[in-house]
Amino acid sequence: MPERRTVALVTLGCARNEVDSEELAGRLEADGWQLVEDAEAADVAVVNTCGFVEAAKKDSVDALLEANDLKAQGRTQAVVAVGCMAERYGKELAEALPEADGVLGFDDYADISDRLQTILGGGIHASHTPRDRRKLLPISPAERQDSAVALPGHAQEPAAAPADLPDGLAPASGPRAPLRRRLGTSPVASVKLASGCDRRCSFCAIPSFRGSFISRRPSDVLQETRWLAGQGVKEIMLVSENNTSYGKDLGDIRLLETLLPELAEVDGIERVRVSYLQPAEMRPGLIDVLTSTPKVAPYFDLSFQHSAPGVLRAMRRFGDTDRFLGLLEQIRAKAPEAGVRSNFIVGFPGESEADVAELERFLTGARLDAIGVFGYSDEDGTEAAGYEGKLPEEEVAERLARVSRLAEELVSQRADERVGETVEVLVESVDEEEGAVGRAAHQAPETDGQILFTSGADLTPGRMVVAKAVGTEGVDLVAEPLHLIEEAGR
Repeated sequence: MPERRTVALVTLGCARNEVDSEELAGRLEADGWQLVEDAEAADVAVVNTCGFVEAAKKDSVDALLEANDLKAQGRTQAVVAVGCMAERYGKELAEALPEADGVLGFDDYADISDRLQTILGGGIHASHTPRDRRKLLPISPAERQDSAVALPGHAQEPAAAPADLPDGLAPASGPRAPLRRRLGTSPVASVKLASGCDRRCSFCAIPSFRGSFISRRPSDVLQETRWLAGQGVKEIMLVSENNTSYGKDLGDIRLLETLLPELAEVDGIERVRVSYLQPAEMRPGLIDVLTSTPKVAPYFDLSFQHSAPGVLRAMRRFGDTDRFLGLLEQIRAKAPEAGVRSNFIVGFPGESEADVAELERFLTGARLDAIGVFGYSDEDGTEAAGYEGKLPEEEVAERLARVSRLAEELVSQRADERVGETVEVLVESVDEEEGAVGRAAHQAPETDGQILFTSGADLTPGRMVVAKAVGTEGVDLVAEPLHLIEEAGR
């Protein structure tokens, strides 16, 4: 029997990329590859790149160069780029980064094993010429479901999996779906709800390389959630480019409101969280479900981006400070302790000092739990890249620093407001030095603050704990555990 080839997956970027990496891991393991954690111990290092903004692209290039250093030292044989940056730039990336032995696009995922075998054998797989993936799907959302276009995490084609799969490997969401292999032991896992986006924000290139919006079928999402629960997952986070559009291509724009209670009832799942919601698409029924359904986190990851109406119109977005504050009032009227986070862009072309002041007015009144602030930079192929009124880099940097300072102060104040609250916390890790760490309903993994327990006694990862917030450390809450939820008869 030939020796099994080894492969390591290095994932950068968002939770959607993490799901894609686990799909690739499942496909590879089903085809006989051995997954290893460290690139230096692998025959092939596969870097799942991010292509969203300049900083993320730089991180992706750095990761590829680091993997190439391992190859130069003889500790790995090949370095392969996949993911959004590989899809977005294709041949251009391959020419600019000859250190990568292969640059594979989304269309290569179904044949990832063959592609890596070819590269390891000294062959060359030609990098693709990038194309606007929005043009690969029908304009009408209702006609997209039966398309044969490659959609990471969807996999319309039947999975060619052996009957006796390795332990812990299973079809993630039914006979049409890809295999998925978990690459970590966290009690939290992401589930892809949809792919692509139909919005045309002038600063964003994602739709051009992720394609138009297409939902996964509810039955697939449910089955994948059941499988994850069987793997020990306690919280699922629904991810996509725009979760508020879920179901529009399936004939029901309110499908998320129906799906959430079903996901919450999956045996073993203690919390369901929804990420990335568009303020302009929020509706009363969705707010009701998110604020009143047991085990569904009253958590609102709202993509505001700015609040000055002139800037928002230039971004091809809608709303203003008062409308956004009104939306937050609606949410908190139903769930006063709801968690809210958002991202903002400063220094957008044409942004005035008055616009920055308007954004500061919104931030001051919004009482957000987490705030991400980014300085504008041109993105290839976007409408805004051709706008006039570009601000000097030093002015963008100054505004970024100014608004970031305000944001840091405001989220710390919001954490202080939560002292005294009783929260349900999912324990994520327990360490002898750092103690026990978890997250409450208002805190999403990676992006938000966390709960620091005063005592780790009897706490283990995956346990749900009732705790009382007794202090803060910046945006983090310090909490005293009261009792384990399952012991309280939940």
